[in-house]
Amino acid sequence: MAKKDNIASVLAFEKKLVPSDGYMYGTNWSNKAQVTPLTLKEKSVRGTISNRLKAAVKNDPAKLNAEVEKANLQRVDACSLGTDQDTLNLQFTVKVLGGIAKPSACNNSYFRQSYAAAANSYIQQYGFTELARRYATNIANARFLWRNRVGAEQIEVIVKAKNSTVDQTFTFDATTFTTRHFEVESPDLQKLAGLVAAALASEDDFLLLDISCFVQMGRAQEVYPSEELVLDKGKSEKSKELYHVTDVAAMHSQKLGNALRTIDTWYSEFDDPEQTVGPIAVEPYGAVTNLGKAFRTPKDKQDFYSFFDGWARGEKLNSENDEHYVMATLVRGGVFGESDK
Repeated sequence: MAKKDNIASVLAFEKKLVPSDGYMYGTNWSNKAQVTPLTLKEKSVRGTISNRLKAAVKNDPAKLNAEVEKANLQRVDACSLGTDQDTLNLQFTVKVLGGIAKPSACNNSYFRQSYAAAANSYIQQYGFTELARRYATNIANARFLWRNRVGAEQIEVIVKAKNSTVDQTFTFDATTFTTRHFEVESPDLQKLAGLVAAALASEDDFLLLDISCFVQMGRAQEVYPSEELVLDKGKSEKSKELYHVTDVAAMHSQKLGNALRTIDTWYSEFDDPEQTVGPIAVEPYGAVTNLGKAFRTPKDKQDFYSFFDGWARGEKLNSENDEHYVMATLVRGGVFGESDK
């Protein structure tokens, strides 16, 4: 069969890890039963000019003084615990879906058959155990807290796993789990990973994870909801807008999802002693936007498409890690159609 007869110009996969938004509440470590929603507060501050100046300004003391005397007035959103609270409570859910062997859209029957054979072969050989262990670790270590994790005194993660046949609760001390690697041994972690793997490997089953995380940060400390991307800055009166849902401070589902899929340690630079990046989020080109770098490039044949195009048509990849990466990208979901011209 010619390759052009096995090209899917329309090809899409639904994401199989579906997080909700995360809602933020305040409480006390000694009495976690009573929580109150955290709300945003508006601040008006007078900052200083601190950006880099042109040579003509910074080399002229008079111009420099005139520049730094200007008021840098800002109106920003902020969020913090109450004066009688020392603990942040973040609540969200994650639905784990099966059916990865069937694309949500595919306009080529030959490709659909060859892809299904490759996906089922992966499921039969690996059963999603490696990916599920990494997803479960990112729940147990509370990576999803992002900046709120830094400097926390104690972190407790409570996970309720439910579906038609499962109803289990797990409690993790996140401070005992590292975010630098996934070589962690824990009986409860193995059990949770087993449930996640079973759902991912199924044809149409699901698993609902109800997650409640308690973070002891200190009385009245500032907490960090997601920051909104203001596209029309001309209409915004604030230089920083934080995310909220019906006046409850919140984190974007996309940000929580990014943390859960930060499992890619298979890229070539991970083992470079000069690199301190650690695991990166699973992306087709290994993009890390805050570093301005793609760790998986087509030039090096390490990107998703370089692996997927052959693998989905029955070719064997060089290592099982490459297969894990391909399947993790499909769990992420996306539109991966190939030009048929």
